[in-house]
Amino acid sequence: LPGLARARAWYRLGLRYEGNLEWIWAVRDLDDVALLGAAELARREGWYDRAIATADRARRLTNQELRYPTPYQDLLRARAREFDVDDAWLIGLVRQESRFTASARSPVGAAGLMQVMPDTARWVARKLGLKDWRPASDDTPDENVNFGTFYLKHILTQLDGSPVLASAGYNAGPRRAQGWRAPVPLEGAEYIDTIPLQAT
Repeated sequence: LPGLARARAWYRLGLRYEGNLEWIWAVRDLDDVALLGAAELARREGWYDRAIATADRARRLTNQELRYPTPYQDLLRARAREFDVDDAWLIGLVRQESRFTASARSPVGAAGLMQVMPDTARWVARKLGLKDWRPASDDTPDENVNFGTFYLKHILTQLDGSPVLASAGYNAGPRRAQGWRAPVPLEGAEYIDTIPLQAT
């Protein structure tokens, strides 16, 4: 499809925004078979965010491997073991935060696979004893996941070992997650329904 070829050209030039616009336009009217084919192309190219979004558009057919890919699996599982957090939870968090896009940057400055904020990265570097650490534009997935998993474990410990609270705290900040707690304990799904931030 010419639109997908143009999107590939944009991506290969390092112009993700333009590539995403081209991709979204190119897949807008595709049937399920073509959507899954396009999603497979995106997966092979390493554009996991496009693979997930495109596979999610299919209505009658489904492909769980395209909707829920697990790139960086070895890295994520190693860090999960190192910091004693559930590996499936960590993989799911990365899927939600960045859609496995190592170069992801949010409008507020969060970066990488785990969308670590610059101030958080500085704090984690101090806690890990990395005296000469400086933020760099070419942070590796390994460093980003190391910092993000350390911070996730810290939040989990702060929030009574609750993965639901820690997930909310990772995205919105632990103080907010703590403040959203009800006076009496809520079941996880009920707590989630009370969160006032749509993104969280």
